[in-house]
Amino acid sequence: MPHTSPGYAITVRAKAPSSAGGTHALVAAVAAAGGALTALDVVESHPDHLVVDVTCDASDADHADAITRALGEVEGVTVFKVSDRTFLMHLGGKLEVNPTVSLRHRDDLSRAYTPGVARVCLAIAENPSDVRRLTIKRNTVAVVTDGSAVLGLGDIGPAAALPVMEGKAALFKRFAGVDAWPVCLDTKDVDEIVAVVKAIAPVYGGVNLEDIAAPRCFEIEERLRAELDIPVFHDDQHGTAIVVLAALTNALRVVQKQLSGITVVVSGVGAAGHAIISLLNAQGVGRVVACDRRGAVHRGRTGMDPARQWVADHTNPQGLTGTLAEVLAGADVFIGVSAPDLLTAADIATMADGAVVFALANPDPEVDPIGAGEHATVVATGRSDYPNQINNVLAFPGFFRGMLDAGANEITEAVMLAAAGAIADSVAADELNASYIVPSVFDPHVAPAVAAAVREAATGATR
Repeated sequence: MPHTSPGYAITVRAKAPSSAGGTHALVAAVAAAGGALTALDVVESHPDHLVVDVTCDASDADHADAITRALGEVEGVTVFKVSDRTFLMHLGGKLEVNPTVSLRHRDDLSRAYTPGVARVCLAIAENPSDVRRLTIKRNTVAVVTDGSAVLGLGDIGPAAALPVMEGKAALFKRFAGVDAWPVCLDTKDVDEIVAVVKAIAPVYGGVNLEDIAAPRCFEIEERLRAELDIPVFHDDQHGTAIVVLAALTNALRVVQKQLSGITVVVSGVGAAGHAIISLLNAQGVGRVVACDRRGAVHRGRTGMDPARQWVADHTNPQGLTGTLAEVLAGADVFIGVSAPDLLTAADIATMADGAVVFALANPDPEVDPIGAGEHATVVATGRSDYPNQINNVLAFPGFFRGMLDAGANEITEAVMLAAAGAIADSVAADELNASYIVPSVFDPHVAPAVAAAVREAATGATR
């Protein structure tokens, strides 16, 4: 049977016979088509027929169409319309702006706007640091993208990337009370992106770079960090690395291994892979071997761009060569941030005892999680429909909350390690097991814990 997901939920409105058998046939049709029924609601009731909303989860868009056809083929049933529940959630967008002050009468207006606001403007002009105290700047983050590397979709452009950035902003607010706003730029020119972000920076307390393709993202981040006085965080790099390190910390507790003694194979040397490798090295991981499409990255390879050369210089001390599957043999940990279906269960079987597999390509991981679980002790993915979801929402809301509260602008390795430790420690010892190495994204304690750890580390770094 197909693996269904709420991301492909549909509601089918249909006319059916009013007999008990009519609704039973609808339920049976959904089940036979492999759908997961979540609700059956009677919208209208008449002596000879019912109008029913059948809501179910499918595995993908084609599967949703197949379920709809199966319902239409039930004797006596007429399908009126089909609603995609994901598209319904996005109608009109997912964000709005709300004032934080009351505007009920003239007195309120005269203080919030003219003439009273002029005094506040002049105070900031005289003392620019007051902008954090007297405006939204202290609680705002720009979510900046060029739409060139969106999720598993690739280069779809800024307009098509907007729903993702809206979702990101909604998560900032939901989990950490941070007011974030999408900034989708219709350019891939590094100079233009840097110039635009610098130009809008007075409004924001931080910048979250998102879904910008490598290697361009590295230069953009480096330049903005050097030229702005607010924190610049590339979530695809640093958010992913933080959550991966947190999950790995707990996975090793489950399998009773030490960071200093393990071998980690990383598949993917783009933005996420680069940052993961950097943070693993900072935490003292024993040995890291990175792989791209050509296999193991090593110092003897020719024709590498600067990003890959950095990887070669900071990994694979033994100079291993070969394919991903070949260098995986005997490794303790696999971390995939690359592409789907690169490995088989048989490849995972060649790893060391107590193997840990993080197959994070979305929506389809590098190896089938169920097959990997036949040989690995701990398996994690980037998906919400399997245990151990490695989700950046565990990091970025609390991370920015801590940075904004600290008034800090430098994102150091110490700050990122503190965030990873706070996430890992959010799983209590009596909760920790092979299927629960990271806390739920809805755990209300995670973002405050991350914020506190980041605030302390950032404050210490600025003393």
